[in-house]
Formats: sequence, C-alpha cells, structure tokens
Amino acid sequence: MKIKTLPYDVAETLRTPDEMAAYLEACIEDADGDAAFIAKALGDIARAQGMTQIARQTGLSRESLYKALSGDRSPSFDTVLKVISALGLKLSAGVQEKAEVV
Repeated sequence: MKIKTLPYDVAETLRTPDEMAAYLEACIEDADGDAAFIAKALGDIARAQGMTQIARQTGLSRESLYKALSGDRSPSFDTVLKVISALGLKLSAGVQEKAEVV
C-alpha cells in the first residue's frame, strides 16, 4: 500500500496572535542572521491572516508582498516594519547573553 503525503503549510496552523508571535520569535532565534528566513516566516504569518488584507494595510501590492516574503530575497526594512505592524505584532529588542570565554 502506498502512503500519500501532503505538503505541510505552517500558515494553516497559525490561528491566534499568540501562536503567530511565538512562531516569529522561534524563527528569529533560529535564523542565525538570515533575513530571508525571517521574511519567509512573516510571509507564513501574512498568508495565515490573509495576504490581501495585509497588502491593503501596508499599501503594497499582493504580488510584491508574495515576492518580498517568499524567502528567496531579503525585503527592505521598511517593508518588514509595515508587515509587522499590519500583522498586529511588534518588534522589540533585548540584551543578548554573551557566551563566557574560557
């Protein structure tokens, strides 16, 4: 018997703002400085909320958002800030723990 698998789409599982924020935070921690990886995470969250709605709120076209948040490129910081705001999320900073040098 053959097993049929379907592609996993995280956007289908992100339902609440808390889940979306936790997902983005985890992706930022795992990104290791890869801006395109973080952009892809924002794209996943935007698709979960509805890309058309996010496009309206940011003033950007749906097509340009799909491209910017595809993970194939690093979007401008301006675009990232607009998308974060439209998603109802906030960007914050903290002090990074330094590894002890022995």
